[in-house]
Amino acid sequence: MKLPFRSFLLGLLACFCVVSVVQAQVPPDAPLRIVIVGATHGHVPFLLGRKNKEDVVVVGIYEPNRILAERLAKNYHLDTTLLYTDLNKMLDAVKPEAAAVFGSIYEHMKAVEVCAPRGIHIMVEKPLATNVAHAEKMLQLAKQYKIHLLTDFETSWYPTTQKTYQLVNDSNFVGSIRKVVIHDGHQGPKEIRVNQEFFDWLTDPVQNGGGALVDFGCYGANLMTWLMRGQQPVSVTAVTQHFKPAVYPKVEDEATIIVSYPSAQCIIQASWNWPFSRKDMEVYGETGYVITANNTSMRVRNANLKADQSLLVTEKDVPVYTEPFAYFKDVIRNKIKVPEWGLYSLENNLMVVRILEAARESAKTGKTVYLKK
Repeated sequence: MKLPFRSFLLGLLACFCVVSVVQAQVPPDAPLRIVIVGATHGHVPFLLGRKNKEDVVVVGIYEPNRILAERLAKNYHLDTTLLYTDLNKMLDAVKPEAAAVFGSIYEHMKAVEVCAPRGIHIMVEKPLATNVAHAEKMLQLAKQYKIHLLTDFETSWYPTTQKTYQLVNDSNFVGSIRKVVIHDGHQGPKEIRVNQEFFDWLTDPVQNGGGALVDFGCYGANLMTWLMRGQQPVSVTAVTQHFKPAVYPKVEDEATIIVSYPSAQCIIQASWNWPFSRKDMEVYGETGYVITANNTSMRVRNANLKADQSLLVTEKDVPVYTEPFAYFKDVIRNKIKVPEWGLYSLENNLMVVRILEAARESAKTGKTVYLKK
């Protein structure tokens, strides 16, 4: 017997209401059910290799490259029933709360297009997108479907990063920012032996959006946007070089980006040519400076100190999440809010993409690019 169309619609609406109620009633401390969307990114061990596997549970892995997926399953002792080669089928089958995107940067928008309409919260690896058009579309989808869309940077987990922000913006330790110099990078993807699947898109100008400029320039843009509390730069000037064209023929392996503000300047040095891996920054104000060496070591000086003071900072000293997935869970469960212009925030990371796009244009044309308000 066929149901009248009106009855059918009412029944369908009732089903949706039940689903919404069930989702809303997830206990705050229940494990976060998360899927992995793409597994070619070399940072996927950040999730699969977590020591605490009780607060965040991987319930599915979408990766079209079956050989890669099975290799990960073997390495991390995962049941192969978690593996899918069809994204829609996985999402419909496991109905996750959240997705961690570990494909190429270009593929981020597709992941958002598929996950957002289902109400699935998303965390992508840095940067948010390869271009401004993608980033703006992703922001629109996140707002339309009321999902969280976070971007993960390793430096967001650093106690020294949080301590720097405190000293610069929560006190008068350094005075107004005048110059920030940020160094990020390593010897190069090939030199540090990233896996082949990661290497293939990391050195592709479309899938990654560039080479060292994008891979490591994004850290500086993210940190400076945060330190400046979202102030839009006046201009961006960039120079890129190929020191190793035989290794990286399609993308630059060296980049210097100057981001200018009305009263401050940021110099971002992004490189695949450092002798050692590094993620550090120097913040100079009117009356002092803060220099970080790594995630826990830093030195500071201001007018009240006759010499540098070395600090060892841990998560016990400053309020910081030292890995991203516990943070992601607490955001989803409304235990915390992502600060406006915070390191993970959409607003910050849209600005990051705008800075990177301007830097690519500047390097290509040899001219300073002025950002429109």
